[in-house]
Amino acid sequence: MSAGAGRERILVVDDAPDTLEVLQRSLAAQGYATWGAADALQATEFLRTTPVDLVVTDLKMPGASGIDLVRHIRSNCKHTRVMIVTGYATVESAVEAMKKGAEEYLAKPFTEEELLAAVRRVLDRRRQQRLMGRPAERPGTADCGLIGESPALQRVRAVIAKAAATTATVLVTGESGSGKELVARAIHYRGARAAAPFVPINCGGIPEALLESELFGYVKGAFTGAYESRAGFFQTADGGTIFLDEISETSLAMQVKLLRVLQDRSVYMVGDSKPRRVDVRIVAATNKDIEHLVSNHAFREDLFYRINVIRIHVPPLRERGDDVLLLMRHFAARFAAELGKPPVTFTDRALNVFSKHSWPGNVRELENVVQRLVVMAEEPRIDLPDLPDPMRFCVQHEGRTQRSLADVEREHVRNVLASVNGNRSRAAEILGID
Repeated sequence: MSAGAGRERILVVDDAPDTLEVLQRSLAAQGYATWGAADALQATEFLRTTPVDLVVTDLKMPGASGIDLVRHIRSNCKHTRVMIVTGYATVESAVEAMKKGAEEYLAKPFTEEELLAAVRRVLDRRRQQRLMGRPAERPGTADCGLIGESPALQRVRAVIAKAAATTATVLVTGESGSGKELVARAIHYRGARAAAPFVPINCGGIPEALLESELFGYVKGAFTGAYESRAGFFQTADGGTIFLDEISETSLAMQVKLLRVLQDRSVYMVGDSKPRRVDVRIVAATNKDIEHLVSNHAFREDLFYRINVIRIHVPPLRERGDDVLLLMRHFAARFAAELGKPPVTFTDRALNVFSKHSWPGNVRELENVVQRLVVMAEEPRIDLPDLPDPMRFCVQHEGRTQRSLADVEREHVRNVLASVNGNRSRAAEILGID
């Protein structure tokens, strides 16, 4: 037995030396650590001392069969997945293998691409389940809910750390629902102003006629109904941070007034002729292409340069890989605790849909979907039929035009078998075969 360098470990079991060598060589070329065993007995002895992520085994071998090996692994190797390859493929053997716990069933002859695709599917499902099985992440105050381990999020964290050490103005960009306010909060609570107020303002949510008085305050008698003086959000945030979300929604007239605040560090309350000094750090955010707005004269160029001192782009959820599963686990644990329900788990099929969904609404959409699933769940295990229809149908049609007919047939047979819990008669009836 020999092993190559790789992150994931694979044991290949086949009584044909040539096949064993080809399989090992193909997998090792992809960076997997590989071992070989000539029969099921040798494989079980090896598994007693060496943990592996995946066993790729032949079905018919001298002595114990591949099915026997699958049964042994399911009983003794909790985190090891199994894939069957065979030159004697039948519906009966496929059903038996899947019922005993095999993840994939590949009929010989198969191409190297088919082998590697099947291996990746199995290992992806294993990784997803292990991520979901880890203790739910509890972000500290400094992280402010920024959950994830993807390189894209790590780059954001690195810029946050640098920005927090300064008092420079920050512009946060990114799609709606991606977590721009969480970034602003992280900058505030990691910095020297953490003990002072953090005041978030949605500039697009306040009518233009009221925005000036809300931001800068007003003095008694400034307008009808101003029966007493009232401080604005800038005064409330004095000593701390004000977060101007969707700053691109402000009018050009308001942008002039914001520019004055940035330049002079003072505000004019509505109805007052004297400026009032404010010590406020400004973090602005937008989900629009602000450079495009500047070029079209829809956003002031001088204000853009004032707020664009440090730029942080928050990546969309679809670019954050396994962060989807980490966030999913976090939200599931949180909502289950809030509702007093037992923790929910997700099947491989459900996790696969979550991983492949494009998440146009980003983290906000994911949070809402998980909350709905936890609220509506009648059982603690969530499966594919429990998911919203748009998610299921979108993933089912994604990337289907580039697959061979054999791939589609195999996946359809697997899905039908899974849908009837391995009932061969019912599956054959649905498939229209004997």
